[in-house]
Amino acid sequence: MNGQIRVLALCVLRQGNRILVRETQDPHDGRSFCRPLGGGVEFGETSQAAVRREIREELGVELAELRLLGTLESLFSYAGRPGHEVVLVYRAEFADRQLYAQTELPGQESDGEAFMATWRSLDSFDDTCRLVPEGLLELVTSTT
Repeated sequence: MNGQIRVLALCVLRQGNRILVRETQDPHDGRSFCRPLGGGVEFGETSQAAVRREIREELGVELAELRLLGTLESLFSYAGRPGHEVVLVYRAEFADRQLYAQTELPGQESDGEAFMATWRSLDSFDDTCRLVPEGLLELVTSTT
């Protein structure tokens, strides 16, 4: 991560006890982890605008009722390299409520990589598939 601190805006989309996440594996150690959708805040962009843009780019959908849950600072290792992120965590609803009926939502990263976002129960996260960044599970469950 070349010594840079990244600022991210993530979106917690919740349906009862489940949240929408993307599951990924660390190419260095093969460990799985899940993260809500979202991404980097660009220069001159608010974190709220960034989370709306990221969800629009990744899923092609609009958000409603966006509110800030909190901010987390994350020191981690990915692909064998250290990383440092300041993460603004938002809670939102889909503007199109019919999206909650889908078990999976196809997405696409800015580099064209396709992925599948899935609903996972909050009690399903453990050492076999962590919810990142660290502290996110506690933040989500304490601000129902």
